[in-house]
Amino acid sequence: MIFNSLQFFGFISIFLPLYFTLKGRARLLLTLAGSYIFYGVWDYRFLSLIFISTCIDYFVGKKLEHEEDQPTRKRLLLISMVANLGFLAFFKYFNFFEESFISMMNDMGLQAHPSTLKIILPVGISFYTFQSMSYTIDVYWKKIKVERDFIRFATFISFFPQLVAGPIVRAKDFLPQFQKDRTFSWDRLISGTGQILWGFFKKVAVADSLAPFVDQCFQSPEGFSSIHLLIGIIFYSFQIYCDFSGYSDIAIGLARVMGFDFPDNFRTPYFSKNFSEFWQRWHISLSSWLKDYLYIPLGGSRSGSFGSVFFIVFPLFILSIIWAGSWMTALVYLGILATVSFATAFYMRRSEANKVKGFTYMNNMVTMLLGGLWHGSSWAFYFWGFLHGTYLIAQRWFGKPFGKLMTGLRFPKIMQQGIDIVIVYFFTCLAWVFFRAPDFDVAAVYIQGIAALDDLSFGSIVNKFWVLKGVALIGMLLLVEITDFKFNYSQLIQKSPAFRVVSFVILLWIIAFFGSFGANSFIYFQF
Repeated sequence: MIFNSLQFFGFISIFLPLYFTLKGRARLLLTLAGSYIFYGVWDYRFLSLIFISTCIDYFVGKKLEHEEDQPTRKRLLLISMVANLGFLAFFKYFNFFEESFISMMNDMGLQAHPSTLKIILPVGISFYTFQSMSYTIDVYWKKIKVERDFIRFATFISFFPQLVAGPIVRAKDFLPQFQKDRTFSWDRLISGTGQILWGFFKKVAVADSLAPFVDQCFQSPEGFSSIHLLIGIIFYSFQIYCDFSGYSDIAIGLARVMGFDFPDNFRTPYFSKNFSEFWQRWHISLSSWLKDYLYIPLGGSRSGSFGSVFFIVFPLFILSIIWAGSWMTALVYLGILATVSFATAFYMRRSEANKVKGFTYMNNMVTMLLGGLWHGSSWAFYFWGFLHGTYLIAQRWFGKPFGKLMTGLRFPKIMQQGIDIVIVYFFTCLAWVFFRAPDFDVAAVYIQGIAALDDLSFGSIVNKFWVLKGVALIGMLLLVEITDFKFNYSQLIQKSPAFRVVSFVILLWIIAFFGSFGANSFIYFQF
């Protein structure tokens, strides 16, 4: 079931009246049942995965509560990690590793044939797996208390507004909100409805309107001019932003109507002045999850000599596979890379500051590489993560505003910030090419097509109406996001009935006039 479907509107029109009619245990059971129905409409068979993960983490948490022996506690945590990551790895990466293995065997001259087992990816498995794992890890670290109520814990894992595409809500923030009944509130209904409508505007009006033009560009980039392809990747950057943040807005708004508070998942990421700031604004729940449960446990910014070796060898080995198109040729490259890497590591051992840098670089890169693979079973996602890891490392390495670094000139502060925003957005779009393209060959053709600058005239653009419509919608989006800093529209919606009516009516008219109502799935459902 997806938010932009008639099926969902029928579901929510029945669920919400019942939700506020019932109280206590009955309401909790209704929420759990509604969440399972919401997910089961897609494929009821995969409800068993959610239920098994819920049971494992619930009982592991209860065991950890009374267990003081540290080796036993580690074994209990390992059970949870293996179970959750095992499900995720099998369903998300089986086909990917099988295809990679077959390709490697064929490169070695050995015949290998694919199996008949084709695994279907369960919707939302990456999101609820990370949410469930965060609970067990926090209990292990004794950061939160154990949840003894199984129904409450199961509702936390399967809560339908954010079940399939986030935000990833931590147990310490969400579970305590189940402790008391949520009473109906007009303020919550108004503010939640405003955020839901804004989410629908982003998804139905902006993202789904940009999608046909973007799909056209990436299906056959060799057939379009440079300016057409340039507009295509700009449109994709806003398509994926509006599609994903639109889902998050709807989820947060629904939760607010029901009486729950979720943290923001996006904060105008394309206004970021550096890449660290970008990841503090984009998919915030995943970024903070990776930071707290991966980057910091890896060591964060602590020193270490292995970091420089790993940072250079492993990512570049993957790049050599991509470049060579062959595992065997890549092994030759690995020998060269290893020699350079150990020479670099030897140099970096000469000072403690360089050792710290090497380890920090490794942790940045590993975090972004795994963040890339979290998005999907493709080397393209891995390369996307590598690019962002490289951006973060370059930012740490040079430590200067990008405008000054690129030009060598010092600008007035506001101009400097504008230049930095443009540069960060440019490199973000470069990475989006690999994220969106079906394979590296298409990505290479796409980038070459833009770099050729063969025809920059407006007349070379195909489907000019799509472009004008897209530019108008993106303009509306940016106008609201920029002016929101000054006027805080969510507060105005709550305080001013006149502004509320006008804004709701305008949004509804824009959605009705510009929206695409084909019940298009959300992009992040595939992750």
